[in-house]
This record gives sequence, C-alpha cells and structure tokens, in this order.
Amino acid sequence: MRSALASLIRLLAFVGKELTETIRRPGAIVSLILGPFLIMTVFGLGYNGVKRPLETVVVVPASAGLATDIATYQDLARGGLHIDEVTQDGAAAEAKLASGAIDVVVIAPEDVAARFKAGEQSVIEVQVDTVDPVDENYAGFLASLLASAINREIVKRVAEAGQSYAIAAADAAAATIPPDVVAAPTRAEVVNTAPSRPGVTGFFGPAVLALILQHLAVTLVALSLVRERTSGVIELFRVAPVSPFEVLAGKVLAFALLGGLIAATSLALLVGVLHVPMLADPRALVLTIALLLLASLGVGLFIAVVSDSERQTVQLSLLVLLASVFFSGFVLAVDEFSEPVRTLAYALPVTHGIRLLQDLMLRGSTTHAWELGALALIAAVTLVATWIRLRSSMTRA
Repeated sequence: MRSALASLIRLLAFVGKELTETIRRPGAIVSLILGPFLIMTVFGLGYNGVKRPLETVVVVPASAGLATDIATYQDLARGGLHIDEVTQDGAAAEAKLASGAIDVVVIAPEDVAARFKAGEQSVIEVQVDTVDPVDENYAGFLASLLASAINREIVKRVAEAGQSYAIAAADAAAATIPPDVVAAPTRAEVVNTAPSRPGVTGFFGPAVLALILQHLAVTLVALSLVRERTSGVIELFRVAPVSPFEVLAGKVLAFALLGGLIAATSLALLVGVLHVPMLADPRALVLTIALLLLASLGVGLFIAVVSDSERQTVQLSLLVLLASVFFSGFVLAVDEFSEPVRTLAYALPVTHGIRLLQDLMLRGSTTHAWELGALALIAAVTLVATWIRLRSSMTRA
C-alpha cells in the first residue's frame, strides 16, 4: 500500500513539474495554440479560390477576315483569359511569351471564310510556355472554350453575309462542305513551347527539394543554437575569446556544408531515379541552393534567439513548415492570394527556392533572377537581427 502511494506521489510530482515548466513558458503555449489558427485564418482570408486570368495576346493575320479589337475577343474569352493585345505581329507576341510577360498567344488562322467555303476546318493555334502540367491542361481547356466561341461568331457572320452554305441549299457547293466543318469552322490546338514537359513527379520534384532544404536548415541550426543558449554554453562564451560573429559563422558554415551534401544526394535521386529533367547550368544551380540554404539558416538562427526553450523552437520551426506548404506556391500558386498574403509568402525562402529550382531544372534558365536577390536579402536581414540579439545576450552583465 505504501509502495503504491509513494509511486502515485512521484507520478503526480512529475506531472506537476511538466505542467509548471510549460506554464512558465507562455510563448510555447501561444505558438502552439495560436500559430496554426493564425496561419489558417490568413489562408482563409487571403485565398479567394479564383484562378488568375491568363494574360493573352491574340495574333490576327491581315487575311483572316476577323475582328481586330480587344473587346470582341474579351467577350468571346469570358473571364479565363485576359486579352492584353490584338496584333498582327506574331514574332513579337511569341517573344513576350518567352520572356514570361504573357501566358498565352492565340494565333488566328488565315482566310477563315475561304477555308470554310472550301470545306476545310481552320486551326486556332494556342501557344503556352509552361512546365506545369496542370497549367498546360487549363490553357487547353480555355482554348477549346475560345474556339467554340469563335466558331459561333464565324457561323453567325457567314450567315449574316448570306454565305451560309450549310443553310443555302440552292448553292451547289453546300453539299461539299462536311457537316463537322459547318458545326465547327475552327478547332484549337495547344502548342507548349517550354523546353521540357515533365509529369507531376518531375514538376513537383524541385519544389520538394526546396521545401526539404529549408526545413532541415531551419530546424537543425535552430535546435543547435537554442541548446547552447538553454544549457549554459553561451554563458561560457562570455568569458571565452569567442565573438557572436564567430559563433554564427561557424554554425552557418557547418550546416551549409551539411545542407549541400543533402542537396547533392537529393538531386542525384531526383535525376537518376525519378528522371526529373536537369537543364540547369550547374553554377546557377549551386548559387541558388547556396542562397536558399543561407536564407533558411538565417531564419532558423533567428528562431533560436527568440525562443526560450527547445520545445518552442520545434514549434516555431513546424509553423514555418506549415506556412511554407500553404503559401510558398508548393500547392497553390502565389498569385492566387491577395496582395498582403503574397508579401508574407515572399518572406519565406522556400517561395523563391521553388520558383528558381523549377525554372533552372525544367527550363535551363529563369526570368525571375530578382528572386536570387530576395534570398540574399532574407539572409542578410535574419542574420544581422540574430547577431544583434546574440551579441546582446553574450555581453549582458
């Protein structure tokens, strides 16, 4: 009886100790409860569930005999495509597509009426430049809707002009026009000009790599520094000939080396096993991964200096991972969020890492070189803020 009572007392003592330690760290409770709730709230308010209209240029040859004003094609395209320009210069439109300034080029066929009279179906060529299979399918769906709308417009115009061979039975040529041409004078064909057309695995492979590198860098370096802060090692650094800069530089170099080895191994698996395309210049790829790791290490170190325990460090690291999955473009495109939420997304290193790694590996180059500067800025801000906070704690009397 006494033994059971003593065991119960010891058990209750441990329970009380754990509860007391948790209550003494309100920051851990707040981050555990409010963190996920806040992320979900921001997601709910910032995501409107509406896909951004694709910026489109319509190329209408002079011999097409079709309208040349933006309003006509915008009415036909409805809301899925935003008609940015109607032009006769196909080369200029294709250059805009290659630079990323627009999403779609719609090239109208030449001499639609003559082809219709000859019983031939005209082809509306829809050019896209995307490595995302979902975006390619979406563009094809919108192109088919646009072709259907143009078909209705063509039939209407031909009928109004008294040239409807399908209706005018007195015209001997009517019998030579196939019924499918009468029903659909045009059809849409999607042409993807991207240098590679990966499947779902190939497209998301670089994104998974960026997410893994950020999470490992943030978690490992944060736990390393917070253990030294909470175990008293930082107290020893106060009397040792060690500066805050040397502490941070040592950790950054060590974990950057570890992250580089993980990145090299992951890339070998992605390319060798999953057959993800690798079109990148190795130097550009190394620079991108180095900046992604540096920015992620900066975030992890900052988490460590604002946390009061390992428990809170782990919680904050997981919150960063959760926010990265929601807002980085890993699942949903960043441009589908409202402007304030997009600003939050661009504060995450993985947002830039995903875009750059996908461009480099699947395209061989990127039109978003500014994101390299964004990674460098994130690294600079977080590392300087960490150095200031760490210097204050190491020089405190």
